[in-house]
Amino acid sequence: MENYADLIQKQRNFFTQGKTKDVTFRIDALRKLRSIIKQHEQELMDALKADLNKSEFDAYLTEIGILLEEIRFTMKHLKKWAKPRKVKSSLAQIGSKSYIYPEAYGVALIIAPWNYPFQLAIAPLIGAIAAGNCAILKPSELTPQTSALLSKLISSHFPEEYISVVEGDAETSTALLNEKVDYIFFTGSVPVGKIIMEAASRHLTPVTLELGGKSPCIVHEDANLKLAAKRIAWGKYINAGQTCVAPDYLYVHSRVKEDFLKELKQAIHELYGDNPIASGQFTRIVSEKHFSRLAKFLTNGTTIHGGRQDLSSLSIEPTVLGNIDWNDDVMQDEIFGPILPVLVYDNLSTMIGEVTARPKPLALYIFTESEGVQNQILSGISFGGGCINDTVYHLSSPYLPFGGVGESGIGAYHGKGSFDVFSHEKSILKQTTRFDLPFRYPTTKDALKKVKLFIK
Repeated sequence: MENYADLIQKQRNFFTQGKTKDVTFRIDALRKLRSIIKQHEQELMDALKADLNKSEFDAYLTEIGILLEEIRFTMKHLKKWAKPRKVKSSLAQIGSKSYIYPEAYGVALIIAPWNYPFQLAIAPLIGAIAAGNCAILKPSELTPQTSALLSKLISSHFPEEYISVVEGDAETSTALLNEKVDYIFFTGSVPVGKIIMEAASRHLTPVTLELGGKSPCIVHEDANLKLAAKRIAWGKYINAGQTCVAPDYLYVHSRVKEDFLKELKQAIHELYGDNPIASGQFTRIVSEKHFSRLAKFLTNGTTIHGGRQDLSSLSIEPTVLGNIDWNDDVMQDEIFGPILPVLVYDNLSTMIGEVTARPKPLALYIFTESEGVQNQILSGISFGGGCINDTVYHLSSPYLPFGGVGESGIGAYHGKGSFDVFSHEKSILKQTTRFDLPFRYPTTKDALKKVKLFIK
């Protein structure tokens, strides 16, 4: 394993020069990043097609367009975010002024996944740049074309002492984690997240972990079934279900189960046609290992829709499974593929209990017209974030910090959340020298009595 101490020291030396603390420097870097993305749009779409068979529509929507909007939003608000914030001082601190100074951590290590290999590398980088950090990106080896292009674009436009891309496999990640950096941002699976956190603990390095889990999608009896089916099919099967916030399983009220499943099959047909695999437009599974894992789930329950697979193209068509219960293999871990198991419920409280008995999910989706049902679910289940009467869309808002809770993650980003997650908030009290409060000193007569006038 290569030693990356020299690269990290280069970045630390550059950081100590103070250039990245200049807000104008940060905005210029973001503007350059935006220009790079726009100029190399087609190359990026070609790389994503080569790695994952992503269509140009999906590549632009989920990997390029979302980043352009994130950069635009960040550039617009950065000067305000970077300013020290004045906050109130308590009565006991009369004469003083209190401020919070956002400051960069220093050298940030960003470890990106393969499912959205460009977006999930650059989105946290935007926050790292905005906060004034230097950054090392470690893209996934499972998407080699996108990783190579990312490395080429960054190295040709930014000095390595500021932003650098390190390609390689899991051993490369391990080597990087053995070094001391100032912040670690990881997106990936729960098991690897535990390894990242253990490595970070050796240096007490702060972390953000964007993980996953089994995100439920609940269809209540009063839902708009046709619209629910279309939005669920879109959110589940985009990127062949290889999305951390994709609906992992359905809980459908027994009274509307049959009607909803008819609408769901129709929605899948409208979105993906008779034979999604043959069309060549459906995103493929990233590797044979992941394909084999997913293919085993197809034997669970009964196939309501889909089920066809093709090893040669690593493709599995949008599939819906019925007659599923919590003991089935497909319900043990996050699916991360185009397979949607359906469970049925009659009693809302019982269903909530079954969800809360398991690890907290990254996302949750509710389809109902009833505010009472919405509130019962929102107050009864802890999860990272989600939507009411939609799926996945909360991810695209720069006004909604995105992240998990419990086993689904630590920390949140997007919009100001990205700036905040890469910033330490330094609290400063500025005290007056025009007078001094004598009661703070124990030598003052009746000091305790006077202190109690302020502090009760």
